[in-house]
Amino acid sequence: METIKRILQDKITERLEPGKAVLIFGARRVGKTVLMRQITGGYNGRTMILNGEDYDTLALLENRTAANYRHLLDGIDLLAIDEAQNIPQIGNILKLIVDEIPGIRVLASGSSSFDRLNKAGEPLVGRSTQFLLTPFSQREIAQTETAMETRQNLEARLIYGSYPEVVMLDSFERKTDYLRDIIGAYLLKDILAIDGLKNSGKMRDLLRLIAFQLGSEVSYDELGKQLGMSKATVEKYLDLLEKVFVIYRLGAYSRNLRKEVTKAGKWYFYDNGIRNAVIGAFSPLAVRQDTGALWENYIIGERRKADFNERLNKEFYFWRTYDKQEIDLIEECDNHLTAMEFKWGNKTPAPPKAFRDAYPHAEFHVVNRDNYSKFI
Repeated sequence: METIKRILQDKITERLEPGKAVLIFGARRVGKTVLMRQITGGYNGRTMILNGEDYDTLALLENRTAANYRHLLDGIDLLAIDEAQNIPQIGNILKLIVDEIPGIRVLASGSSSFDRLNKAGEPLVGRSTQFLLTPFSQREIAQTETAMETRQNLEARLIYGSYPEVVMLDSFERKTDYLRDIIGAYLLKDILAIDGLKNSGKMRDLLRLIAFQLGSEVSYDELGKQLGMSKATVEKYLDLLEKVFVIYRLGAYSRNLRKEVTKAGKWYFYDNGIRNAVIGAFSPLAVRQDTGALWENYIIGERRKADFNERLNKEFYFWRTYDKQEIDLIEECDNHLTAMEFKWGNKTPAPPKAFRDAYPHAEFHVVNRDNYSKFI
């Protein structure tokens, strides 16, 4: 398969300005290193590429003085640091570099949020632009597929997801092996590093429960009882899983109508393949009980990818009333509401009456296999 150009590549390149840092975040193995190489390879100027997992890099940056960095970066136009989350006090280091070295541009990637590590929050306010790189979006994959191939590959996307290497592999067996390797070798690595957890067993158990409750409202108290841990610990672990871009939460949409649920939350996976690998479920759709949930996770994920790639700054929610009227996805952007209901079959339900009455100007769409390409 030919190389797939990431939508963010040109946007990131445009933001490489003197005295500024561009930060690329994303889960492990989503292609941050490849993207950085493509950007630096096409850059018209002198570049230096460092890796935060390399001891030589740590040694070079350890002496946090302007004089050291001026010597190190003499004549360099673009400094690129991969796996930057591994470098202690990376935020302060980047601030010193962009402040003290005239004309330098900085590009850094991290597989967990620097803010979670208190490493690049405050220091870079006003000096950085952040981008989130996800697994491939279908819009990116479409560079190498016909519309017919996209339709034929839909089931594989729901089961195996869209991690770059998964998309490139040519057999389902190899895709399965690769996803299992990610779970075993990479998935919890950053969490353990961030929080000093000695045993990832409880984290894995929690992730399995979230995977089984995909698209359903989650009770932290109930999860705590099942895992033998406090509600506070459950919330802390979920926060960590969100900070390393494995799962994300959708809150309930409400304008404080009396019947609307306001405090509930649903959790989704950034990638269907990771979700299925967590529970070891790679069976064909024809024999699965969770196809509707996989469809929902996939379409919401694609909508969010489009938001990240186009930098639209939408807010995402679900909607439900206490008498069980509900809508799968609510998007809010500039006070405009778009509501979406996801159906794997060909049903086309009308919007719930309570929603139509409360939000008469909102768009409403039913997304199914016949029309989904228009929505991703």
